[in-house]
Amino acid sequence: MNIPSLPKQFALDLSHTPKASLDNYLPGKDLALLSTLKHLYHSWQNSSSNQATNPLNHRWMYWWGPEGSGRTHLLEAMTNVAENLNLAHFSLKPNEPISWVRVEEKMEALAQNNAPSVITVDDVNRLDDRLVGALFRILNGVQAGKNIHIFMAGKAAPANLDLREDLRTRLGWGLVFQTQLLDDDEKMQALEQAAKARGLVLSPDVLPWLLNRFYRDMPNLMALIDALDAYSLETKRAVTLPLVRELLQPK
Repeated sequence: MNIPSLPKQFALDLSHTPKASLDNYLPGKDLALLSTLKHLYHSWQNSSSNQATNPLNHRWMYWWGPEGSGRTHLLEAMTNVAENLNLAHFSLKPNEPISWVRVEEKMEALAQNNAPSVITVDDVNRLDDRLVGALFRILNGVQAGKNIHIFMAGKAAPANLDLREDLRTRLGWGLVFQTQLLDDDEKMQALEQAAKARGLVLSPDVLPWLLNRFYRDMPNLMALIDALDAYSLETKRAVTLPLVRELLQPK
């Protein structure tokens, strides 16, 4: 099947995209994970002076699943929750090693602080030896701390990751969840929700056509919703199937 590509100028213009949140995440089969994260959020929100504490296994979570299953969205959502509540928060990724150095420098202070703090780690499966060592040391700091929360995500269960054994074991010390891909009905529901959040009205035939003719993974589909939003504003036209085909036709 010839899958149309997304025009680059629209794919890269994501400044108007709503921030990832727990409320705009469609859980599908991930209800237990979403419920746990919302419970944590409410515990932070309702605590006096942000000093409520949670057991280690609720402060130490790892979830895994295929690309497009929402694992990065949930990490970003927890970072945004922390930012909204004025909590210390740090996002770690394999391609940003300087961020890891800064977090390690702050671990002692975070461990002594009663207020919650949040660390997220994406693409654990892509960590090199140096960052594997850094994550091991950071996890030691989380364990020693009173209220540091760490949320980690990767493409496989801890036991199946190509990492050193002591880190694989530690990833499973807290709660472990698997994120699931959405089925077609759930994808359409998620896309309708994303369109509504942008004030975008789609004609009824648009989403079924996209699922049959466009990329089926959620990151590309969500990027297309952003592209349609931008193109609709630029052309001052409603989002109908002819407009979608026009956007996706080769230039």
